[in-house]
Amino acid sequence: MSFFWGSWITVLSLGCWLFIFGVLVWTLKSKPVLEEDETTGHSYDGIREYDKPLPKWWLVIFFGTLIWGLGYFILFPSIQPNVWKGITTVEVDGQQVPWTSKNELNSQLQANNKVFTENFEQGILTNAGATEAIGILAKLNDLQSQKRSQAEVAPELQEQIDEQVKLLAPYVDKLSTDPEALKVGNRLFLQNCALCHGSNAKGGLGYPNLTDNDWLHGGQAENILLTIHNGRVGAMAAWQKQLGESGVRAAAEYVLSISGNQNGYDLDQAKVQQGKAIFEQNCVLCHGPDAKGQIAMGAPNLTDDIWLFGGDRESIRTTIRHGRSGVMPEWQTKLGNERIMLLAAYVRSLSQNPVE
Repeated sequence: MSFFWGSWITVLSLGCWLFIFGVLVWTLKSKPVLEEDETTGHSYDGIREYDKPLPKWWLVIFFGTLIWGLGYFILFPSIQPNVWKGITTVEVDGQQVPWTSKNELNSQLQANNKVFTENFEQGILTNAGATEAIGILAKLNDLQSQKRSQAEVAPELQEQIDEQVKLLAPYVDKLSTDPEALKVGNRLFLQNCALCHGSNAKGGLGYPNLTDNDWLHGGQAENILLTIHNGRVGAMAAWQKQLGESGVRAAAEYVLSISGNQNGYDLDQAKVQQGKAIFEQNCVLCHGPDAKGQIAMGAPNLTDDIWLFGGDRESIRTTIRHGRSGVMPEWQTKLGNERIMLLAAYVRSLSQNPVE
């Protein structure tokens, strides 16, 4: 908060408190001149006004609120927050720090996460026979703490983090067969992933189905872990300028032919041959010479009947013509390593890839 706004709030808050206190004190001390009958001399519709003291219960409540307000000024950073931090503290990262709404939220999140982590390690991992993962998680947390302290993350550090994430894969496989772990993983999925992938995890147009055996970045436990931890960014370039409209239509015709032509179109064989040449010249780098895609590139298999953006003729043309893009956000900073393990185990259980 800037000095101006901090000062403005301070002056306004203290000014209101002093004004109310002053009015109350003035009212208590101010005594009108009374008539012989102890009235003030004011009369309205035959009703004469007496000067009676304020009820004690009312005064107790009024002064009590004033004392409460003064205590609030002392306890919290309400008087020029950049200068007076208040005497209230909360524990964040094992240290007592001045109270702010942000620090209080972090403190509560850390306390909740501590309880969750203890239950995860002592309950879920133990029951699943995966307690060896605790040591890996400790090292991973340490490396991630180093990462957060760096303004620019060194590639070597990120590689070490990714290696530790991969080491968790065997224990994710164990969790993927544990009922208690899957119950928690399901709740995490519904809370965080269902918006894009659907509550049944079958995805939708532009969002992958997580229940089949088709994976852009791999469906093994270590692939799923890395995807959730780091996120993914996918991009299909737009080819209209390079290929022209006729080239776009020819390439789409070829893709239809190698994908089994599920819609039963009458294919133009001349365009299919033209499209094959275009594919071999421009598309094999990502999709491979057999058009089965590459996990390393996140490029989809074009020979099956699974389509992220639609497999009809016009949808394929649109994809080639204008390109496609998609982003899977990283979840490590929001969920933490333990919850990601449970989430990855749940997703792993949905897939048709067998756990080895």
